[in-house]
Amino acid sequence: MLKRIFAIFAGLLIGGAILAAGGLAIAIIITYPRLPSLDVLTDYRPKMPLRVFAADGQLVGEFGEERRSFMRIQEVPVLMKEAVLAAEDDRFYQHSGIDYVGVMRAAVGNIVSGHARSGASTITMQVAKNFFLSSEKTFSRKFNEALLAFKIEHALSKDQILELYFNQIYLGQRAYGFAAAAQAYYGKSIKDLSVAEMAMLAGLPKAPSAYNPIVNPARARLRQQYVLRRMHELNFISQEQYDNALAEKLHVAGQGAEASMPAQYVAEMVRQAMYDRYRDQAYTQGFRVFTTIDSKHQQWAYDALRAGLMDYDRRHSYRGPEGFVDLSGLEGDDRIEALDEALAEIHDSGDLQPGVVLEASNRAVKVYLRGGQEVSVSGRGLDFARRALSSKLTPAQQLRPGAIVRVRAENKGDWSIGQMPEVEGAFVSMDTRTGAIKSLVGGFDFNRSSFNHVTQAWRQPGSTFKPFIYSAGIERGFTPSTLINDAPLTIDPQALGGQRWEPKNDDGKFAGMISMRRALALSKNLVSIRVLMAIGTDYAQQYIQRFGFAAKQHPAYLTMALGAGSATPLQMAEGYSTFANGGYRTRSYFIDRIEDVNGRVLAKTVPTVAGQNAPQAIDPRNAFIMTSMMKDVVRFGTANRAMTLGRQDLAGKTGTTSDFRDAWFAGFNPNLAAVVWVGYDQPRSLGRYGYGGTAALPIWINYMANALKGAPEIDLPPPQGVVVRPGGGLRGGDEFYYEEFQHTNPELRLDNSGTVPGGSAASDASNGGAEPQDGQTPPARDAVENVKELLF
Repeated sequence: MLKRIFAIFAGLLIGGAILAAGGLAIAIIITYPRLPSLDVLTDYRPKMPLRVFAADGQLVGEFGEERRSFMRIQEVPVLMKEAVLAAEDDRFYQHSGIDYVGVMRAAVGNIVSGHARSGASTITMQVAKNFFLSSEKTFSRKFNEALLAFKIEHALSKDQILELYFNQIYLGQRAYGFAAAAQAYYGKSIKDLSVAEMAMLAGLPKAPSAYNPIVNPARARLRQQYVLRRMHELNFISQEQYDNALAEKLHVAGQGAEASMPAQYVAEMVRQAMYDRYRDQAYTQGFRVFTTIDSKHQQWAYDALRAGLMDYDRRHSYRGPEGFVDLSGLEGDDRIEALDEALAEIHDSGDLQPGVVLEASNRAVKVYLRGGQEVSVSGRGLDFARRALSSKLTPAQQLRPGAIVRVRAENKGDWSIGQMPEVEGAFVSMDTRTGAIKSLVGGFDFNRSSFNHVTQAWRQPGSTFKPFIYSAGIERGFTPSTLINDAPLTIDPQALGGQRWEPKNDDGKFAGMISMRRALALSKNLVSIRVLMAIGTDYAQQYIQRFGFAAKQHPAYLTMALGAGSATPLQMAEGYSTFANGGYRTRSYFIDRIEDVNGRVLAKTVPTVAGQNAPQAIDPRNAFIMTSMMKDVVRFGTANRAMTLGRQDLAGKTGTTSDFRDAWFAGFNPNLAAVVWVGYDQPRSLGRYGYGGTAALPIWINYMANALKGAPEIDLPPPQGVVVRPGGGLRGGDEFYYEEFQHTNPELRLDNSGTVPGGSAASDASNGGAEPQDGQTPPARDAVENVKELLF
């Protein structure tokens, strides 16, 4: 009887197995032909982001829905491949798409644990799912995944499959593929990763959000330790490598790690230009844009501007915490999670890190930083914010537990309380011969404001505009030694549209008869106005267009002499480059070339080069004489602080607008021009620290100290047609004249004073000589005679 029962039972099992096998075979026969084509794998064309690089190849920025950097499998370090195999599929090179040993191992583990703890998806199956299937957990999806794995294994080699996996898998932080993840999490190439860092990345495919080392460092650490243990068990790493990797501290890059240098404003300029040219394809076709930015210059400019703005800000009071977190009732892991969540939406700003105050006293403040780090601020580190520890302040102003603050690491491991400055700034430098932009920083922090102050901020240039008026004066017959009366002046209302104007010098003093050279060095307002009155506002308005300034931004009024029009820092840099390069009009540019994903050049900028194909904007003699005058601004005038650089080839001009609303410095040597602007987005007074020489010039000096370090001084000889008078300049220096003016002009004296009626010299002088066309030199000798006729 038992034998019969056993036979029946065995028959049923065999019959069931046959039926199951038959059903499976039928399912395979029906399903296999319906599987999707593998063209997407055999002709793999991933969505490649727009990538922006500095001139020397450093990554500046990346734009696209998917952050990706395609990498051939042969280029992937062996240890990185082994880390992934250890974590995901150690028998990858042995199985044919489905790892039956792995399936049995997973099944046993799930039975022992009592619930599904692990699956048995091979790397090939994951490729099938990532390219063709959804993530739903159904039998039909898993069945299709297995069939696709067989099909993929039949069509592609193991290395081809692994290459697809390495470049397509999502790893968090918008990063697709391990090369992109290395940049996203560590800010460096996959080839530069340590064993510990490789193991951390290899642990991400299982659950990118759960094991993200930026968001969940503790869980990521546990997953990393598992991967390292598997690598050791599989003899991929030695005992020493294993021990060292376990001991290595976790260091992940902060937000925005996709870029290895602080040039977000440049990257955004490139993005806009590329979108205008290629529209949505700009973000998916893998374009590589190489800019003119020099990574070293960019870092120097970034550091200099931020240091200058923070120095200015520290001269004012601490404004208080940025916000507060309620710490009541939070303990242990709940507290850490709440703190991390509060800090998650706050961006780092360079070395200013956000943190939450845990404890506060007059002696020390304990601050929690993102990722679990706790630091103590004491001593001098508390000086700036010490007032906020007073219990007399309102709760919103106090440094107390729960306060969100900014801290920065100082030397020797100390920390200090800081704050995000309200004041803004801009910095740009460019090659004077070609117009190539070497550095550009459009503001204190791109994450706070993407408004690019270098290209978008139209501000009054103040006294930095005077050299263009003086240049027009020289073209009309003035010389650096022309004596002009620095005396009080009242402008008739009719000359300014019905407003009476009594301009003053900044110091409220008047020097009497003073040479044009000395007047520029001391930035005498009354002299600039008298020069403009003599040459005429209409002529000056036409003349400044040679430097790239638009007439509509600089109305033909006498206030033009004091820079009351509007200009951007980039325009000012272009204008000053004309003086530096011998009078040529070079156009600034920031994109050197555009390449496709394969490195083929699609477009390349052909710059206008001084002395080659750039138009001659002003007489080379004019450029030389104006440069010599601006050198005296640095040696003896308002920019004398720049002499700390110990160079004789520097020239420039400070600028401070009415009520200290804008502070400027524009300066150059023959090869490099740089402009700094400091001010508030909503114009208001910078206060007593708001002079161009105190707020802007130190930033320029900081940058130039690095940019010109080791560079030889350049002493350009006078161009043909310039006569040198030894000892005729300031403090015994040489004086320079146009050859045709050497006898008639040195004695010219501009001595009109008192009340100037509307439409007097300001309008008449402009019609005295033939109006020059753009790029032409006016008949200067006639202009001199006309000026004399008007004034004497």
